[in-house]
Amino acid sequence: KIGFLECMEDKKEWLFMKVYDKQYKKLLIIPFVLLFIALVLIFYKYSTTGEFIEKGISLKGGTTITIPMVKGVNIEELRASLLSSFPGRDINIRELSRIGQSSGIIIEADVDPEETDELSSFLEKVERELSIKKDDYSIEIIGSSLGESFFRETIVAISIAFLFMGIVVFIYFRSFVPSIAVILSAFSDIIETLAIVNLLEIKLSTAGIAAFLMLIGYSVDTDILLSTRVLKVTEGTVFEKIKGAMRTGLMMSGTTIVAILTALIFTQSEVIRQIMIILLIGLGIDLINTWIQNAGLLRLYVERKQKPYEEKSGNDVEGEYE
Repeated sequence: KIGFLECMEDKKEWLFMKVYDKQYKKLLIIPFVLLFIALVLIFYKYSTTGEFIEKGISLKGGTTITIPMVKGVNIEELRASLLSSFPGRDINIRELSRIGQSSGIIIEADVDPEETDELSSFLEKVERELSIKKDDYSIEIIGSSLGESFFRETIVAISIAFLFMGIVVFIYFRSFVPSIAVILSAFSDIIETLAIVNLLEIKLSTAGIAAFLMLIGYSVDTDILLSTRVLKVTEGTVFEKIKGAMRTGLMMSGTTIVAILTALIFTQSEVIRQIMIILLIGLGIDLINTWIQNAGLLRLYVERKQKPYEEKSGNDVEGEYE
């Protein structure tokens, strides 16, 4: 019975690798379709809302109130009460915890500090709802112009990261196509992850931006591994090199995903949760973009590059026989 199960597993693996080997050109359709859908979703969000992501308070500006030592608060009722008094505002309330026990709450609202009357009304409403005084909480205020400036600088930082990444990859491989394949894979990871984050209606904070920067590193890591094996290793066929890189790359991604899932299960910090969720989505997308998109493009490049040499060698053999 065990031998039969092992035989079936080997057969399934063999069938998968056969399809992966013989149909890699058709498989390239999958990542490019996903990239196209992601671009359409992001463009639709931008055309309907004026923003291509859902910004949190730290990116678009607003007021954050931290209230320690408040227990027994019904967060949903408090949020409903604040929304009824300030309709149209983006209000988020999350609980602070320490060693599994509640230690306070954080209230975030997109109340611009320049709107002094509404800000005062909002603070008074919070004080009445929770029966607290001004000395019982702390306020962090981010102006809309400051939040927008930080967001612009972040976009510039990501663009610079892509630029230098491309330069380093090009210097190392000294070839245009492999360098573009690596950059395209990383770009696809970012765009597709961003589209899924929008679909999940996750409000992106500064922590989320850090997660996207980390995702660039994770993406390039597996892409460089693949490209190095295919272009630098001389032994074996192209497909054998890809298989060898895949074993190592999937182990790397698998261990990272396990660590992320562990953090998601045990963490009680919303900041860490957002980072882990974005990384988990991005790593799942990266499996497709690295081992189907990048691997397929590299294989096309190498096989087309080798074809003239194979034809020349074949002609030389025919000449010898003549």
